[in-house]
Amino acid sequence: MKMNIAVLAGDGIGPEIMEQAIKTVKVVSEKFGHELECNYGICGANAIDKVGDPYPKETHELCMNSDAVLFGAVGDPKYDNNPAAKVRPEQGLLAMRKKLGLYANIRPIQTFGCLLHKSPLRAELVKDADFLCIRELTGGMYFGEKYQDNDKAFDTNYYTRPEVERILKIAFEYALKRRKHLTVVDKANVLASSRLWRQIAQEMAPAYPEVQTDYMFVDNAAMRMIQEPTFFDVMVTENTFGDILTDEASCISGSMGLLPSASIGLHTSVYEPIHGSWPQAAGKNIANPLATILSAAMMFEYSFGLKAEGALIRKAVDVSMEEGIRTPDIQIEGAKAYSTSEVGDWIASYIRKA
Repeated sequence: MKMNIAVLAGDGIGPEIMEQAIKTVKVVSEKFGHELECNYGICGANAIDKVGDPYPKETHELCMNSDAVLFGAVGDPKYDNNPAAKVRPEQGLLAMRKKLGLYANIRPIQTFGCLLHKSPLRAELVKDADFLCIRELTGGMYFGEKYQDNDKAFDTNYYTRPEVERILKIAFEYALKRRKHLTVVDKANVLASSRLWRQIAQEMAPAYPEVQTDYMFVDNAAMRMIQEPTFFDVMVTENTFGDILTDEASCISGSMGLLPSASIGLHTSVYEPIHGSWPQAAGKNIANPLATILSAAMMFEYSFGLKAEGALIRKAVDVSMEEGIRTPDIQIEGAKAYSTSEVGDWIASYIRKA
């Protein structure tokens, strides 16, 4: 198979972790006889510094003309600490999602047996936790009408029926493929937008009789996720709630550096780790590349339907952790911590020999 991949490393640790993912993609492609072409683009603070735009036209054209996008991270303290900044790195990520029509973010949350001790929750609570967070990605407050002056500000949490129906359809379909349990998360006791979500979900549920559908207020869901993470199978929610809940869920595994994501929709899908740019670690070769490598596994599976390739990457990641080839964030106390590049090299070597 011929695969044309757009590579957007972004800011901070983005280039370092992306390098390891590309190592993995190249060795898998060689092993399975795929023809791989990688083309690089700029985004985020890096793009602002170079061309004044966090998602330049050229980068968008590259994404549109590619089969899939591997994305690193965006963000820089010089923008975070400047409330007056008119252009910010994160605007590039939002623009990419909007222009590519990426309305669904899929985040698998799972625990790894050898890392249960790294979770802030007790091992008996997180053992066997395995669920999907499906977040609506192009609506809600992040994209609704905004206003700010010195005395007041507002963000409009705007949703339409088609936007809600299409994300719920994805959620129901994923639930059918898994354990047939869907939790719709909202704040319908307070917010009109949430009442629309719940109304539409209740209208659609009879079309999926095999799926057990329940409804949960977002504050209750946040609590339940910590008290009983194994309760969830597939969770679906709106943009803002999803942003917060998925970061909370990432702590279950013990490190944000372990969890990948896929953003899918109308045009080219984007695969990225859920963590940020961690600028304080940039250039130190200590960042965990596993979430980016696992995002590459999702790319093989989701964009190209190549299950064996994705499975081999996942196996390599599992074995690397079991054998203690780990970056500092997930290494056990007293054991040698491996660098970003050493982890990437080990995984590439394992795949090559497999």
